[in-house]
Amino acid sequence: PTANLPADWQQAPGEWAAADRGTLELERAGINMLFSVGDYDSLTEDEFAQLYEAGLTGEQFPSEKDYTDTQLAARAAFVHYGADELYIYAATGGRLDHELANILLPTDKMFRAYTERIHLVDRVNRFDYLTPGTHTIAADANYPYFGVIPLTAVDDLNISGAKYPLAHWSTAVPFSWASNEFLGGQPASVCFASGVVAINYSRDYRGQTKDN
Repeated sequence: PTANLPADWQQAPGEWAAADRGTLELERAGINMLFSVGDYDSLTEDEFAQLYEAGLTGEQFPSEKDYTDTQLAARAAFVHYGADELYIYAATGGRLDHELANILLPTDKMFRAYTERIHLVDRVNRFDYLTPGTHTIAADANYPYFGVIPLTAVDDLNISGAKYPLAHWSTAVPFSWASNEFLGGQPASVCFASGVVAINYSRDYRGQTKDN
């Protein structure tokens, strides 16, 4: 849903690509795109015709397929266009099964080589992804909170330099260590031995008149 997009999403740096209905949203925003892929079943016949009249022809796939349109677009960005980093917009909100598919996308073996180069961005969140090792989590003035979210089985997860530290924690199932905070704008540290962990930078916006 476009209501979940950041107010200034059109000014994001880099080149653009589109998955399915994203093609129409970029065209409406006057943004040129490198490519478009999808089954385009999120477009009406009239909207689909509008894109062709505008000269926007993408690579069309059947609706019944093994990969989502977002997966196809992400794979093309890395494999065919050599993307350094991939920021995915309009990936959250709306249908929960679609949102979960997008959040879990970097855990797919297809993206194992690119996991840490994938990011999801919406109005109040940014998702970054980590693979095993020690990572410095930089504070961001736009986001007062960060969550540490194992998306797979994870061994020996540690959080230090944050309001809520964690030591030598393991899990066999996904879990969310939510609402952690940076201390005085200083970076925190996250390390773990195996698995995939998401870092969710976030801020409140519904009903909040001041920070907690």
